[in-house]
Amino acid sequence: MSIDHARLARLLQNEADMAFKRRVRLMFEALDIQLTDRVLDAGCGRGFFMKYVTELAPCTLTGVDLDAEHLEIALQQNRANGASVARSYIEPLPFADGTFDKIIFSEVLEHLPDDWGGLQEIKRVLKAGGFVFLTVPNHNYPFWWDPLNKTLEGVFRTHIQNGTFAGIWANHERLYYPDEIKSLVTRVGFEIRAFYPILHYCFPFAHNLVYGLGKPLFEKGMLPKNMRAAADRFGGEQTKAGGLNPVRVGLGVFNWIDGFNENLDEKKSFMLNALLLCKT
Repeated sequence: MSIDHARLARLLQNEADMAFKRRVRLMFEALDIQLTDRVLDAGCGRGFFMKYVTELAPCTLTGVDLDAEHLEIALQQNRANGASVARSYIEPLPFADGTFDKIIFSEVLEHLPDDWGGLQEIKRVLKAGGFVFLTVPNHNYPFWWDPLNKTLEGVFRTHIQNGTFAGIWANHERLYYPDEIKSLVTRVGFEIRAFYPILHYCFPFAHNLVYGLGKPLFEKGMLPKNMRAAADRFGGEQTKAGGLNPVRVGLGVFNWIDGFNENLDEKKSFMLNALLLCKT
């Protein structure tokens, strides 16, 4: 299905996480969602991926997450377009074998204590010939994305896993080098149809600024009204440009730097491993 790329750009105009913007665009390209598809967003969180799918690629869409508060937000944002949600662990999922044509499994696997079991469960509920769009954080991430953890790992063989300064390691069980994730999904029985490196160039301390500082301020209602509107990830189409809004100025800088990430060389350090997998 051909999507409206101009509208997608409007929907994403408030997005400060450049890696997320890139994986949304790549997800549409990789999965090519059709009207007749049954699609699962496994680990849907607040429903950001679901929002873009329901707006741009109508299908039978289900989101699964363990956090009840996040699921309520996802349902509020997507109920009008027919999406449904279910509260569940990834392992096991509350669906029959071969239920889904396509699965979005983005930035979830690294949180699971048993990544092998999680992938086996994703494979179980996927139809034969179905596709999975998988992303996980790359252990060889760019220094400026999270300088603190990069330094701690290089010098002291440790990292910060929780709290404001957790950065890329926030609540993660592990990160994956490209060869590690490729080997894992192959051993589970998936065929890798494509591999994409996502994001090398970024604003210094990007992860800490967006998630360590910006996200808590937004969620606690501590931003002025105009800044909050410009930072609302669900409100891209409603946000008007103009003025010296600090958030919009910051987004302009982030987007300018992100422009250098086109046609990224896999030999560089990069933020995310993205894979298109097929159940053969």
